[in-house]
Parts: sequence; C-alpha cells; structure tokens
Amino acid sequence: MKKKEKNFRKTGERKIRLSDDLLWGIHPIYEALEKEADRISEIILVKDRKGGKREDIIEKARAAGIKMNFVSSLRLIGEDASQVRHQGVVAKMAQTSLLSFDELLEKFQKGVEQGTNPRLIVLDTLQDPHNIGAIIRSAHASGMDGVLLTRERSAPLGGVAAKSAAGAMSHIDICQVANLAQALQSLKKAGAWVFGAIKDAEAQSLYESDLVLPACIVVGSEGSGIRPLVRKQCDVLLSIPMEGQLDSLNSSVAAGVIMFEMLRQRQSKSS
Repeated sequence: MKKKEKNFRKTGERKIRLSDDLLWGIHPIYEALEKEADRISEIILVKDRKGGKREDIIEKARAAGIKMNFVSSLRLIGEDASQVRHQGVVAKMAQTSLLSFDELLEKFQKGVEQGTNPRLIVLDTLQDPHNIGAIIRSAHASGMDGVLLTRERSAPLGGVAAKSAAGAMSHIDICQVANLAQALQSLKKAGAWVFGAIKDAEAQSLYESDLVLPACIVVGSEGSGIRPLVRKQCDVLLSIPMEGQLDSLNSSVAAGVIMFEMLRQRQSKSS
C-alpha cells in the first residue's frame, strides 16, 4: 500500500447532511479556494473521477493545507438534498476566516516580546461543536488572544459551533493545525508555557498556579482527554479542585473556569 499524504484520507461511502456550512460543485469550490481558502476546513471528493478543474481543486487544497477525504461515493441527505448536484465534491466551510499557524505564531511571539503575555486556548480533538462554540465564546469574553484547534478528529466550525459561540467567532483569532504537538513545540520556542487541563489528584491545583504568563491552555476531548503526544508538550498539568459527587466537568465548563481564573489573576496583578 502506498503511503498516504498526511492531508489525504480514503474511505467508503460518505453521507453528509445538507446544512448551511456546506458548499458543493466543481466551480463554486474552485472559486472558494481562489478567494476564501482560509474558510475551508475540509473537502470531500469522490475518487477515480477526472477533470481539469477537479485536479486544480486538489492542488490548491494541498497547497493551502486543507484536509481532503477521498470516498467511493458521496450522498447528501436531508430536506432538498435530492435537488443538489454536487459533481462529486463537497466542501465544509467555517463561519469565519481561519488564521494560518504561521500568522498565529508570529502574533504570539510579538506579544511575548512586547510583554503582553499572550494567551491561547488549545482544543485537542474536541468532537462536540456545541462545546467548541461555547469555548470560543468564553475565550473572547475572558480576553484570550486566540483559539488553536486540531484539524483531524475535530468538530467542524460550522453553523452549530457558530450558534453556540454567539457571534464570538468573528472577534477572536482561530487556527487549525494538522500536528498539534508540533505546533505546541513551536509556541514553546516562542516563549509559551503550556498548561494541560486534566482530572488527576496529583496535578497542580488551578488556584495555586501562576497563570500570568505567555500561556497555552490545552483542553482534551470529551471522552479521552489530552492525547499522550500532546500531553508530553505540557510544562504543567492543572486540575480544578471540586466537591460533590462528580469527578469531572464538561470540557467547555472546565475551559471557562480556567480562562476566567487567568483573567482574574491578570486583573489582580494589574490593580
């Protein structure tokens, strides 16, 4: 078997529900790649089809680092889906423009150099768009400088996430990366401290941690938490002290608690 390129994945039939964050057809997707590639989070193509514009789409998507999935067949489902002529290609669009990692890294490094202690919330393979949207909303409200997400195994930044974010998506920098561990390494070289949020009695208490630093706060997926390779990049592991019968919080609630504690510490230090 040939080695697959990192932003390619081949699967069987793909069923996609028709929604506001979808774009379909050869020419509309080609135009979107020309004019707003930073809003495209994924392109799904039926394999073994030919055509000049189709090959152009593949090349442009590859150059832009956009995830591509090749499937044996593609079917849109939902109301009015039968009237859609997708021509074997569908794109998932984010509700806002996405920042490239190079741009995010440059902004972060500039903030470190200027002493503003920039802060990012980092989401490791969160799969619930409601949680992603709620975290983006809290990130904006707590003064975070940006949101960094994984490109693979992450919920789309489409209509559901945008609704949960309540308008915050257009007011904060959002970036998706293919290799989160590598991205965190680059941020650490730029001066970031990486904090991982976990539920572990041996982790450092949130309220005993100095968070007035250039920081990345990593929140893991709803089920399995932070992945091992990402966890290795964490300088400090944090936990939120809790009472009661439950031993964990929803990921968006946990992220909100941590981000507002960062804000409290920053305001307390400046007063």
